[in-house]
Amino acid sequence: MRAGKRMARYGWLAALAAMAVVTLFRLVVAAWVPLTPDEAYYRLWALAPAAGYFDHPPMVALWIRLGMLVAGDTPLGLRMMGPLSAAFGTLLLAHAGALWLRQPDGRPDWRVGARVALLLNATLAIGLGVIIMTPDTALIFFVTLMLWSLSWLCAGGPVWLWLVVGLAAGLGCDSKYSMLLPVGGMGLWLFGSRAGRLWLRKPWPWLAGCVSLLCVMPVVLWNAHHAWGGFVRQGGRLLDWQPARALVFLSELLGGQVGLASGLVFVLFVGGCVRLWRKRDGFSALLLCTILCPLAVFLQHALGARVQANWPVVVYPACTLAAGLWRPRWWKSAVWLGGIMTLVIMGQAAFAPLPLPVRVDVTLRQMGGWSELAHAVQARAAEGYSGQAPVLMTENYGLAGELAFYAQNTQVVAVEPRWALFDIPRPACGQQGELLRPVQDKEAPDPHVFEVLGPASAPVARARRGMIAEWYVMLPVRLRCQPGEVVVGNAASLPVRRS
Repeated sequence: MRAGKRMARYGWLAALAAMAVVTLFRLVVAAWVPLTPDEAYYRLWALAPAAGYFDHPPMVALWIRLGMLVAGDTPLGLRMMGPLSAAFGTLLLAHAGALWLRQPDGRPDWRVGARVALLLNATLAIGLGVIIMTPDTALIFFVTLMLWSLSWLCAGGPVWLWLVVGLAAGLGCDSKYSMLLPVGGMGLWLFGSRAGRLWLRKPWPWLAGCVSLLCVMPVVLWNAHHAWGGFVRQGGRLLDWQPARALVFLSELLGGQVGLASGLVFVLFVGGCVRLWRKRDGFSALLLCTILCPLAVFLQHALGARVQANWPVVVYPACTLAAGLWRPRWWKSAVWLGGIMTLVIMGQAAFAPLPLPVRVDVTLRQMGGWSELAHAVQARAAEGYSGQAPVLMTENYGLAGELAFYAQNTQVVAVEPRWALFDIPRPACGQQGELLRPVQDKEAPDPHVFEVLGPASAPVARARRGMIAEWYVMLPVRLRCQPGEVVVGNAASLPVRRS
């Protein structure tokens, strides 16, 4: 017995050391690679704190803000919480697997926990996803926290863990509305299974629901005061219906998950879920519900519209636990394949050793050349503003975020209806500046918003090591906004970095 405890202790120490090394490596990569447009956009959220936003709940902004308090307004500051939360979440999921799939003598099986941890981090969704700050980063952590609490409860843990379940569910909904899907699966288990109904006779699950409601109430109130903008945007997707293209959407959904789960890990996910179906204990049924409920919604959505590849990552923690049921001889090959794929993509994002065209290089499309583009258009715009700071304008929210981050000491004006929900200063009508647009935008700027003052400039490229990501042109314009017609957000006074 003592030998077993000693081995378990040393095993956890080794796991902690390995996780620390991986986390440090991820932090270095996070500090090195440029921001994606969505990250730069979420940065503006962090600089304009609110209880909700048009696209998502506010947790991603809070996490960025926390990282910026430590590492400043830098790529590392924006992304710091991703690797840290992934490290803690990995340990929680490993503990959950060890508690659930115990050894014959009843002790936690730490070998299962280690395998679960390796498989989770071998997916591209985690290996790459945690160095890019998105709402999914916090979502996956809170899903993991909820599953860890439930696994301990099902293993005979203290009943107060239901409060942790409620906290995780509520904060997960504050991260992304899709948290409702695994929470719905948990509710299905509570009301539809004998083990779940036994819990409903006690007050703790009901108290967990109260904790969840308290956590999400600020988001609900924010939506109520903003015409239910966030709920309408997400809920409106349920009405999509294009059965003629369903086969295309379904194949894209499958292909996206094979890729994000690193190929062989996806096979382990499927095999684990099949074995989960055959297992009869209460936690197996609970895991199955938290997997099948989201997948049913995504499959239904794929009958009418494209399912973004990152949406189903909400089931990855549960699928990884299910994969712990299956231990084929080649499972380590799945881990190695996922790790190699992750390192190759990280290397391409950081150093671009392969001259890949933009159509096949997602790192070039998302990260390539933003700093150089911002400096080029900043210098070109300054030519028409003798002795004054230039004003850059754009109609694209991601482009506005990138310019606000990389174009130092430059006023950036973002023009799009979504800025109506931001508590940031508004530029005066009649303000002049340079409108930056992609070359492929052939339509003239909205004449109700912009008065074009001259011809477009020569195209300027966003490129990385000679590979072109996109071409842009600049137009001299004057804002011609009218009250109630268009909302213009000024991204300059809060997010512009100072050298």
